[in-house]
Amino acid sequence: MTDTKACMAAYAARVEQYMTEQLDAIKERRGMLATDEVFAAMQHSLSAGGKRIRPTLVYAFCEACGGKPENADAAACAMEMSHTASLIFDDLPSFDDDDLRRNQPSCHKAFGEATAILAGYGLICAPFEIIGGDEHLTGDQKAALMRVLAAREGVNGMVGGQLMDKHFETADSVTLVQLETMCLGKTGALMKAACEMGCICGGGTEKQIRAAGLYGKNIGLAFQIIDDILDVTSTEEQLGKPIGSDIEEHKFTFVNLLGIEHAKQMAAVISGIAHSQLEGFADAEFLHALADVLLVRLQ
Repeated sequence: MTDTKACMAAYAARVEQYMTEQLDAIKERRGMLATDEVFAAMQHSLSAGGKRIRPTLVYAFCEACGGKPENADAAACAMEMSHTASLIFDDLPSFDDDDLRRNQPSCHKAFGEATAILAGYGLICAPFEIIGGDEHLTGDQKAALMRVLAAREGVNGMVGGQLMDKHFETADSVTLVQLETMCLGKTGALMKAACEMGCICGGGTEKQIRAAGLYGKNIGLAFQIIDDILDVTSTEEQLGKPIGSDIEEHKFTFVNLLGIEHAKQMAAVISGIAHSQLEGFADAEFLHALADVLLVRLQ
């Protein structure tokens, strides 16, 4: 029987150590343009903690395809750095204007807006340097990983979702389909990338990569629905960031479109779809358990 929490903790510890090593290596290679301030801002956001769900997905799918953890280190690090960059941008005054992230000052509150933006840029670029220099991946794997990461981060993925979210702030109404589309970009794109990249690292087949992407897409959407619910049912201490901000900013969420109970039901259905994508993997016990853990955040 898989000890899900222990596995998640082990994956988190592994990627945190690897990220620290990689950031230190980049800092050692710096030229005259880099400053201690931007590295401190990058480290501030990277070290804030969190569940490390995206790197966990990279490791889990790599191993589900027969790969070893060392094959997935670079991609797992890349995913967490990319995700952290998106959180830095999310918290900026021009977006959500949040003062807290994971129970500590958000990057722009600690270092100023300009440095926070540059730290975000740094964390978007570093993954490509890290993947490119990894010794455990083939050239074809590196190229495939970079293509997936760039595509899922870009205008047809996370960036597009962020833009839709910004446009929704001044919209008179938003449909459920529009909200789903936005979330599949803003949150789901990196979840999908993590699963696909894990399969690539583990030498998975094209069929496995597609199934992993669908798993990631669906747990990403379920994850966002649950976040919307927690924004109105949790406490600031439990969530690690301000609660009720969606209501204060008149944001369209799954809760105000569906109500809490229907939103919970939708998250459960979508999670079930994610489970169904794991049939082509020999050992997917942990991935099934992880999908369930994301739903348990409501309890």
